[in-house]
Amino acid sequence: MGETTSLEDVDEIVHEPSEEFVESTNVAAFMREYGIDNYEALIERTTTELEGESESGVDWFWDELVDYLGIEFYEEYDEVRDNSEGPQFTDWYPGGELNLAHNVADRHAARDEERRNKVATIWEGEDGEVREITYHELRRQSNQVANALEERGIETGDTVGLYMPMVPEVAAILYGCFKVGAIAVPIFSGFGVDATATRIADSECSVLFTGDGFYRRGSPVRLKGSADEAIEEAGYVEDVIVFDRLGSNDDGDVPWTDDRDEWWADAVESQSDEYETKSLPADQESMLLYSSGTTGKPKGIVHTHAGVQVQCSKEVHFGMDLKPSDRFFWVSDIGWMMGPWTLIGTHTFGGTVFMYEGAPDHPEPDRFWEMIDRHELTQFGISPTAIRALRKHGDEWLEDHDLSSLRLLGSTGEPWDPESWRWFYEHVGGSEAPIVNISGGTEICGCFLMPMPSEPLKPCTLGGPGLGMDIDIVDATGESVREENERGYLVARDSCPSMTKSLWSGDERYLEEYWSRFDDMWNHGDWAQKDADGFWFLHGRADDALNVAGRKVGPAEVEGALIDHDAVNQAAAIGAPDDTTGTAVVTYVILEDGREESDDLREELRAQVGEELGKPFRPREVLFVDEFPKTQSGKIIRRAIEATYTGEDLGDMSSIENPDALEDLEDAR
Repeated sequence: MGETTSLEDVDEIVHEPSEEFVESTNVAAFMREYGIDNYEALIERTTTELEGESESGVDWFWDELVDYLGIEFYEEYDEVRDNSEGPQFTDWYPGGELNLAHNVADRHAARDEERRNKVATIWEGEDGEVREITYHELRRQSNQVANALEERGIETGDTVGLYMPMVPEVAAILYGCFKVGAIAVPIFSGFGVDATATRIADSECSVLFTGDGFYRRGSPVRLKGSADEAIEEAGYVEDVIVFDRLGSNDDGDVPWTDDRDEWWADAVESQSDEYETKSLPADQESMLLYSSGTTGKPKGIVHTHAGVQVQCSKEVHFGMDLKPSDRFFWVSDIGWMMGPWTLIGTHTFGGTVFMYEGAPDHPEPDRFWEMIDRHELTQFGISPTAIRALRKHGDEWLEDHDLSSLRLLGSTGEPWDPESWRWFYEHVGGSEAPIVNISGGTEICGCFLMPMPSEPLKPCTLGGPGLGMDIDIVDATGESVREENERGYLVARDSCPSMTKSLWSGDERYLEEYWSRFDDMWNHGDWAQKDADGFWFLHGRADDALNVAGRKVGPAEVEGALIDHDAVNQAAAIGAPDDTTGTAVVTYVILEDGREESDDLREELRAQVGEELGKPFRPREVLFVDEFPKTQSGKIIRRAIEATYTGEDLGDMSSIENPDALEDLEDAR
C-alpha cells in the first residue's frame, strides 16, 4: 500500500496540527483515558512488552479496545488470544461469539429513532442519481439477503461471490452474508472473464451476486455477460442474483439463463425483512479477499468476524478520526480491501459512508471536488496516482468548489512524490487537513503503518506503526536496524487479530509467502526506513528491486527521481534484459501540460536519475507516453508496461480501466 520514493525533499515538517485540533481527536481522548503522555508512549504502550506486567502491550491493547470501541460480543471470550502454536496461527478471542452484521447494522437499527433513521450510505451514480440508505433500511435489506441465501441452501462456512457494480446494495449483500455465517468473496467489478473465473473456481461459490452493468465515463459497462462467461469457465455457481442498475429488466437487454438467473427484485426484495443474525465463533471466516495477483495465482486471504471487526473499526476511529456527523469517502471498489474496510469501519460507529459509481474525471476533471463540496464530505481517501492525474488538469478545477468540509485526507496504494503530496495537502486539504498515508495490505485488511492525525507530518511519511501493531525494520539477518535512515525489511514481530488465518489454498503457501524469510516474523516484502526524527517511509517492494550490475534499486526510487523534475507528472520504471549489466533501467514518462518532448529533456531526465541514485541506475531509455494502463482504483499496472516492452505475454489484462493505454505504450516515443 502507501509508499514513498526517497528521503530527498521530505525532511521538513510541513503539517503541524493546532493544539485545539489535537485535543479534539479520538486518539487524544484515548490517551487521556489511559494516562498516556505522548505519541511515543502510545506506540510503546500498545505494541511492546510491558515492564512488570504479565501481558504484552499488544494483548493489553486488543483486549481493552473491544470495550473502548463498544464492540458487542454475544458470548464473552475466555482470553484475548491463544498463541501456543506461534504467531503464525494465533487464535484471537477464543471462546467468544459475535457477528459483524450485528455491530455494523442490527444494533444501530434497533436503537432510538434518530439512530435508526440516520443515513448509513449516500450513493451517487455517475449519471448524477443520488440515493440514501438509512440504518433501518440497511438492516431490512441485509435480512432479505440472508433469507435469500438460506433459501438457496447457503449455510455457515459456504462461500458467496460478489461481482457487483458499486451500488449501495453491496453493503446489504456483504452484511447478509455475515448474518448467515457465509464467507463473502468480493470480486473487483473491473475484472474480466479470466480473473473473475479464477476467483470463482478457487472459492467454489455456488451463489453469485452481480449486476447488469454500471456507468463509466458516460457509457454503460455490461457486467452480466462477463459473469456468465466466467461461470462457464469456472463452474460451481448454481444461482445468480442480478441487480438491475441499467434498466435491463425492463428492456430485456441482458443475457439470461432461466433455471439459474434471477433478478434482485424477485430473489431478494420478495423475502421477509426479519432474520435472526447468527452468533458465530470469533474465528469464524467472514471474507475471502483475493490479492491482486500481479505475480502467480491470486492468493485467497481468509478473514474472520472478530479480526476485521476490531482492525477496521480501530483504524477508522483513531487514524481517520471518525466523528458522529462525518461523511466518509474512500475511492474504492467492493472488490478491493478498502471497500469492506470503509464500510465495516464506518458502520461500526453508526457513521455515514459516501459511495460513488463512476470515473474521477467525468463529466469534467472536478467531479470529486464537486461531490465533496455538494455532499460536505469530511474524509477523502484516494491513491497518489489518481491525485497526480487530477493535478495534471490544473488548479483551476478546484477554484469554484468549497472543500472546507474536509477534516482528514487519506491515501494508499501507490508511491507518493513530494510535489504531489504537497499539492494534495495544500490545494485539496487547504494546508490544514492531515494526510493519513497508510500501508498494510489485504492480508490484514488494515495497516501496519498509519500516522495519527494528532501528529506532525513530513511529506510522504507513513508516520509510524499502527496502534497494537508490533512492527519493525530488520536487516537481512533479521536484526533490527540501528542506524538512522538505514533501509531494511518491513516486518511484524507479532500477529494481530485481523492477520489472515492462512490462505484458502492451505497453510503451505501461507507459511512460505509470509513466515519463511525470518524466524517467527511476518515478512511484508517492503523496503522501509526511519529517519532521525522517527518518521517512517517506504520504498517499494523489496522483491521488485532492479539488479543492475549487482547493485539494487527499487523502481519507486527511479520513479521518484524522475518526478522530482518539474517537467514530469508521472513515471514508471521497469527492468529490461541487458547484455552488459544483466538488467537495465527503462523508464516511461508522462509530462506536465505545456512541456515539450525533446532529446535534450530525455538526457536531462537520465542525468537527474544518475545524479540522485548513482550512474549505474541512469535509464537506458526514457520513453514518452500520454497515459499508463491503470486499474479502476488508479494503480499503475507495471507488469503490463514491462510485458509490452519485453514482448512477453501480457496475461490477464481484464483489470485495466483504459485498455487504449496499451497501444500508447507500443507507440512510446
